[in-house]
Amino acid sequence: MASDAERIVAAVSGIRPVILIDGRSGSGKTELATELVFALDAQLVRLDDVYPGWGGLEAGSECVRTDILPANRWRRWDWVADAPAEWHELDPSRPLIVEGSGSLSRANRELATFGVWVELDEPTRKARALARDGGTYEAHWADWAAQEQRFVDRERPDLLADYVVDQRGS
Repeated sequence: MASDAERIVAAVSGIRPVILIDGRSGSGKTELATELVFALDAQLVRLDDVYPGWGGLEAGSECVRTDILPANRWRRWDWVADAPAEWHELDPSRPLIVEGSGSLSRANRELATFGVWVELDEPTRKARALARDGGTYEAHWADWAAQEQRFVDRERPDLLADYVVDQRGS
């Protein structure tokens, strides 16, 4: 049986793919993005590197449509300094993967070639995210989850997706 990454690679063959991978925190977006980066020799923008702080999901989503996709660049957020950092240029001829909560909005989907939604139950997501990021994230989990919920309710990225990775039964 083909993996999710193999199915996505097959779906975008013959084009310069611009893939948006969305899902809630801890769902497995980063793992899938890493597989696709290697399979497609793609560039990767992780919205975790773009969000302007813990309240920045909407701003990160907006950067996808204002900078990353149309201008082929993104600005890193320095979490330690709590300030914008350096710009990074993207090669418009190479495949691109944008991974992060808020990446798959209606406006962003219009600029991309393929959208992916990653689904996983909340208890498993929370356990994975806290194991990954530890005490730093725990204090922000509820606020971040509320931002994700508002985004999902408004944008319905699960319905915008060309492919859904449903890990609830695995």
